[in-house]
Amino acid sequence: MSSLSKRAADLSEQLAQNAQAVCRHYLPAGRREGRYWMVGDVTGTPGRSLYVRLFETERGTIGNWVDAATGEHGDLIDLIRLNQRHGRLAETIYEAERFLSLPQSADDETQKHSSSPPARAGSPIAARRLFAASKPIIGTLAATYLQSRGITHFANLPVLRFHPRCYYRSNDDDVLGTPGAFAALIASVTDDDGTQTGAHRTWLDPSGRMKAAVASPRRAMGNILGNAIRFGQAQDVMAAGEGIETMLSLREVLPTLPLAAATSSSHLAAILFPQTLRRLYVARDRDAAGDAAFSILTDRAQAAAIELLPLKPALGDFNDDLRQHGPSVLAERAVDQLHEADRARFQRR
Repeated sequence: MSSLSKRAADLSEQLAQNAQAVCRHYLPAGRREGRYWMVGDVTGTPGRSLYVRLFETERGTIGNWVDAATGEHGDLIDLIRLNQRHGRLAETIYEAERFLSLPQSADDETQKHSSSPPARAGSPIAARRLFAASKPIIGTLAATYLQSRGITHFANLPVLRFHPRCYYRSNDDDVLGTPGAFAALIASVTDDDGTQTGAHRTWLDPSGRMKAAVASPRRAMGNILGNAIRFGQAQDVMAAGEGIETMLSLREVLPTLPLAAATSSSHLAAILFPQTLRRLYVARDRDAAGDAAFSILTDRAQAAAIELLPLKPALGDFNDDLRQHGPSVLAERAVDQLHEADRARFQRR
């Protein structure tokens, strides 16, 4: 047996110990029925033709699957290969290792990770596993999407990743037949110490030029309240706002200013301050929710002896400004609103 085949066999055993988690991730339109995960086919189409064994029995091994309609069958490595349309076994091995959150070929870590129980849906553990199973955004559909929003500086953005097939749970506002997975921009939500507490998903259209055509293309999971998607480590000064694109737009023109995206106006109002913080800029959206968040933050900042200053866009938000007016005009407007002591410190040179 070749080393590649042996590695695939080892990974198949590890995946089998997490069989239900594998099914939820790669076949999210399916459902558990007794000892099996039932779905339409290897691509994840809704239905009941394909069944994956979730428990060991006298009649079969955990992770083995059969498609009754086509006669296809195999183990979980085969399932991932077909699901992801890989042309080479090495691609599937890499994908399986990422799913298991393993360092590449780190055999000494195998048992520790493979014995982990399936994570509860929406939990911090599930959020961390989703982020670990994603990849850097350079050269992906996520980069295409951000570029379509006028955001071009991708260097040193470890908190953003890309997943090619992220589970999407439809709700009553979605049209019948909405797919169960889309490519997605994945963002790590952390506390002030950098510990990941959650993840934020932005599902993408196949063109990469817009969000997916679903009822709720943005959703967060894990422990979000008080935490944020952070670009840079804050000490005495930071800026906070609602959306990822709003804060990345400011990063285009103020690249060294620590930024935090709270994911919503209510979470912005509740964002926790670093103990060393002395001045907080709030990137305000021009709407009632933004006004309410700013009012709450004003009271909290005063109580913590933190100076609070607004950063106001000319249009609806700073991404609108970036796309409509360009980075030069946005830079001038943003720098003019900084405290005098911060202008030379944070503006792009």
